[in-house]
Amino acid sequence: MISPAVLLNVKEASRQFGGIRALTDVSIQLRTGELIGLIGPNGAGKTTLFNLLTGVYEPSRGEITLNGQSIGGKKPYQICHKGAARTFQNIRLFGEMTVAENIKIAYTQHAKYSIWSSFFRLPGYLRGEKEIEEKTDELLAIFRLSEHKDEKAKNLSYGAQRRLEIARALAARPKLLLLDEPAAGMNPNETRELMNLIRWIREEFDLTILLIEHDMSLVMGVCDRIYVLDQGKLIAEGTPDRIRNNRAVIEAYLGQEA
Repeated sequence: MISPAVLLNVKEASRQFGGIRALTDVSIQLRTGELIGLIGPNGAGKTTLFNLLTGVYEPSRGEITLNGQSIGGKKPYQICHKGAARTFQNIRLFGEMTVAENIKIAYTQHAKYSIWSSFFRLPGYLRGEKEIEEKTDELLAIFRLSEHKDEKAKNLSYGAQRRLEIARALAARPKLLLLDEPAAGMNPNETRELMNLIRWIREEFDLTILLIEHDMSLVMGVCDRIYVLDQGKLIAEGTPDRIRNNRAVIEAYLGQEA
């Protein structure tokens, strides 16, 4: 049986802010179709790594490739075009825009009509807009947001805003989806729903997913493998069962006394 190809390869990535080293020689790999967890105590460097992967920061050292192409130092929009999309720990929607408009704006980067076609409302533009409208309606239905289509995004409940942010990320047609604490602020029932949703979108959209999350029930319940960071360094990698019983991981979370 042929192993899936490596989609994301991070090799000895480091990031330094002045005299503070936030990440030190971190190496991870995601193969196509995997759902991988990234965990660690507060301040471990998880979000810093996400910011390197999405172009918010440039690596101080090391190499990052997506689908075989270097993305280290690329702009966020360039990395998005190459197939990586993310959500944020603190939800970042266009609050004054409608729910539908938040999704449409992500679809337009793949629009097949030219600016001239748009300006003069030529047939190519009208066909493209119809396609975007249809795809937006599909995502709204999938994420149970259809009835809120014309509401401003800022007026949605917290859970609905989380779903909208994931839907918008999927509208960018990514190969790699980066989820930054998607269960933050959710109650246990919402977290269980989210767990099922993550499993479903992985299969339905043929995605590779990298997930930062503090809710261990979610991480252990959905991830194939887990990487663990502590103080900017990778301290463990393996299946949920191996990580659950890893002494270094237990000490990182609970202290050496434990």
